[in-house]
Amino acid sequence: MTVVSAIDRSPRRVRISTKLVLTIGLLWTLVPLAWMLLSSFKNSTDVTSASPKVLFAPTFDNYRKLFSGANNLGNYILHSVLASGISSVLAVALGALAGYGLAGTKMRGKKHVAFWIISTRMAPIAVVVLPLFLLFRAADLIDSVPGLIIAYLSFNLPFAIWLMSAFFAEVPASVEESALVAGCTRWQAFWHVVLPLTKAGLVTTFVLCLVFSWNDYAFALVFGGPHSQTLPIAADQLVTQSGIDWGQLTAIGSIVVLPMIVAGLAVRKWLVTGLTLGAVTGE
Repeated sequence: MTVVSAIDRSPRRVRISTKLVLTIGLLWTLVPLAWMLLSSFKNSTDVTSASPKVLFAPTFDNYRKLFSGANNLGNYILHSVLASGISSVLAVALGALAGYGLAGTKMRGKKHVAFWIISTRMAPIAVVVLPLFLLFRAADLIDSVPGLIIAYLSFNLPFAIWLMSAFFAEVPASVEESALVAGCTRWQAFWHVVLPLTKAGLVTTFVLCLVFSWNDYAFALVFGGPHSQTLPIAADQLVTQSGIDWGQLTAIGSIVVLPMIVAGLAVRKWLVTGLTLGAVTGE
């Protein structure tokens, strides 16, 4: 049963209240994003005007400035795409293997192991920054895209293992047993039978890991540098002692937010399926 059908079958007062709450929540989310996007097309006078202007002459100067001069945004975008994309793919690949093993293992204390894995993800970033910085400095990974990939992976992998183990636990054991009886090896049963049944889990895990990596500021600030800075760092550089360039800041904010919105909309079917299978409860 979908959310919409459940609402439609509820009493009239409940339906009205639910739709009202959903509408308020939707406006609360969309209005700031829409205003940021509109502001990115305003000139410096309109964007800092004391009275908000809805009708204005649009301009692309803010975006043009971001991709010209010494602070060309192209390198920041490239670093963000590489670091977030590769780390998310690795997290899903390794998380699927580890999650499959965790879900299929029969041992005492398995729930405690699963909780211990996800508990490493619960640690504040400030706690792990210093140890990682010392390790990265010794390995010459500071100010490098590989260093950011490993940093993101260190936080994404426990989450991916925990989430994927829950998805694999939803697959009936008889499905894999049938594949083994049919002559498949353990790897063939995993790759050709079990893994395709967890597509929603793979997509959900990838998108959530991607959002964290794409929006990360702390790791990029500590481990990044001139040769590996990402988009959140580029946005921070627009806030200076001489003032804030609100036009360019809203433009770069739109560039940061819109790809994640598009990605979420593109895979919304899988995301909804994944997040409603009970997978977020873990084991």
